[in-house]
Amino acid sequence: MSNRIARVRELLKREISTCIERDFDFPGKLVSIHDVDVTPDFKKAHIFLGVIGGDIGEVVRKLNKKRGQIQNTVNKRVVLKYTPTYEFHGTDSIERGVHVMSVLDDLVAQSPHIAEPDPVEKPTPDDSTSES
Repeated sequence: MSNRIARVRELLKREISTCIERDFDFPGKLVSIHDVDVTPDFKKAHIFLGVIGGDIGEVVRKLNKKRGQIQNTVNKRVVLKYTPTYEFHGTDSIERGVHVMSVLDDLVAQSPHIAEPDPVEKPTPDDSTSES
C-alpha cells in the first residue's frame, strides 16, 4: 500500500469519525470507526464501523442513507482530486473482543493453578542510599 493511500485512509477515518460524533445522535450506542479502505483510484471508500449497545444494522442503514451529507461535510475539510463515494459496513470485532476477554476471564477463574502476576514494585525515593 502506498504511503499516500495510507495517509488518505487515516485522514478520512479521523474526519468521518468527527462528523459522525458531531452531527449524528445514536442514543445509548457507541459508534466507532475501525477502518477506511480506499480504492486505488480514490473513487470509493469503504468505512468499517462497530457499535456497542445496539443494533449495528440500524446504524449502518442510517449512515448509508445520510452518506451524501457526511461526504459533503468531510469534503469541506479534506480536499482530494476525486471525491470518494462512501459505503458503510458493520463489523463485529468489538463483540468478538469482548467474547475473547470473557473466555480468558473464565479460564483464569476455573484454573486455580493460574495465578495473577504479582505487581512489580517500583522503588520509592526513600529507598535511595545516597551519601553526601
